[in-house]
Amino acid sequence: MTTTQPDVAPNEQAQSFLSRDVHHLLIDGQRFAAASGETLTTTNPSTGEVLARFAAGGASDVDRAVLAARKAFNGPWSTWTPYERQALLTRIAQVLDEKFEELIQIEAMDMGAPLSRLRNTKPALMKMLSFFTSQATSISGETLMNGIPGNVTTMTLKAPVGVIGGIIPWNGPLNSQFWIIGAVLASGCTAVLKPASEASLSVLRVAEILLEAGTPAGVINVVTGSGSSAGHALAAHPDVDRIAFTGSTETGRRIIEASTVNIKKLQLELGGKSADIICSDADLDKAVPGAAMGVFANSGQICFAGTRVLVQRPIVEEFTRRLLEFMETLRVGNSLDDNATMGPVISENQLDSVLSYIDIGRNEGAELLMGGQRLGGDFENGYFMQPSVFGGVTNKMRIAREEIFGPVLSIMPFDDVDEAIAIANDSEYGLGGAVWSENLSTALRVVHGVHTGTMWVNCYGYIDPLVGFSGTKLSGYGSKGTTAHMDNYLYTKSVYVQL
Repeated sequence: MTTTQPDVAPNEQAQSFLSRDVHHLLIDGQRFAAASGETLTTTNPSTGEVLARFAAGGASDVDRAVLAARKAFNGPWSTWTPYERQALLTRIAQVLDEKFEELIQIEAMDMGAPLSRLRNTKPALMKMLSFFTSQATSISGETLMNGIPGNVTTMTLKAPVGVIGGIIPWNGPLNSQFWIIGAVLASGCTAVLKPASEASLSVLRVAEILLEAGTPAGVINVVTGSGSSAGHALAAHPDVDRIAFTGSTETGRRIIEASTVNIKKLQLELGGKSADIICSDADLDKAVPGAAMGVFANSGQICFAGTRVLVQRPIVEEFTRRLLEFMETLRVGNSLDDNATMGPVISENQLDSVLSYIDIGRNEGAELLMGGQRLGGDFENGYFMQPSVFGGVTNKMRIAREEIFGPVLSIMPFDDVDEAIAIANDSEYGLGGAVWSENLSTALRVVHGVHTGTMWVNCYGYIDPLVGFSGTKLSGYGSKGTTAHMDNYLYTKSVYVQL
């Protein structure tokens, strides 16, 4: 591992946005201070310095935003044809393409992901927008047979459900928000977005860009603030029809409880503790970097990170040696450093939480093979830690069972494929997972045996909206991608026509 902390600064466009005194709520196409007048601050994880202030929205602000979204849903937006919504999404994609560098500069400084990683997310964002653009003209019902006497024609129609409450995670808000925005604009719904208080700025900037691209006022609204205030108010609001949430399982439980006021349908992507299974016949030239970046990408702050790396016993020693050698090539640095491959974690609290798991792992008897320390020197004010690897981990240890959400990888030996499947399934989570093997029969045996929402074979982390992904067990429910994603934003209307 190498480190670098050069003197870097955002480009002119990003700096202009970041230099605002306060970033206000965006409701009905206009900026508003929070009703309370209060603000929160966001910190640059690379430096520990306050980056910006933003409005601390509360329940009354959510009321105002939901009212605007409902008004827009019932207004002229409801008359837009699928072709018009498709054209809007096409314009948005063009504008985002032009402003992408500005957006990733804001994102890098707000949540800490390095520019090198964020630039690589552009194809995924464009694919997502292309997918939802196609969905705008693909919504359809069915003409159905029936057993009713007489001349009765029956069919189903799909219609937008109404106002969507979107609660966006802090570990990648720039792209994450478009799982909601894309579906809202394609379906004809409207939305109130509540970004994470740790990273709200790219969501606010995108909302402005949407207006510039021609999105009608009130269709997409943003209320910033704490989860306990604005987030809870949105989840519990009686005039919000659906909730889309990505975040921790603990917060997901609270959203489920809050949603019972009007029996909202939920789309939940929650926590994970994914198993990445390395069989003895795996191609280690691919499996080693694949497994490593399945954890260390985004500093381990990915819900489907493959933090439990199960390695077949005959190759544990070789895999471990090659993994540690690969980690020496990782470059930890300021998020604006073009050469950095890994940035800081999001906050001081998150850093403390991750470091506490280093102590937990040691106390449980795992062997810390590399890392485990906060970086000092030029990095002491930021929230940087060394990428870390534990060996000798068993599935009973807390570091193997609890979501750490940081750059900590655990190597766990197994003897045969049946044992690997059993270990993988011995978890309350079921979000992601992978298997590396040159034998297709072995790989498919693992794919069918592991109880999880998404499996990768000889790769890790690919996501395509045409294929989608989802979770099971405590990792949530409701698909992202495919037509199943759109079903979260539509309802089915059965129609009987007596001729």
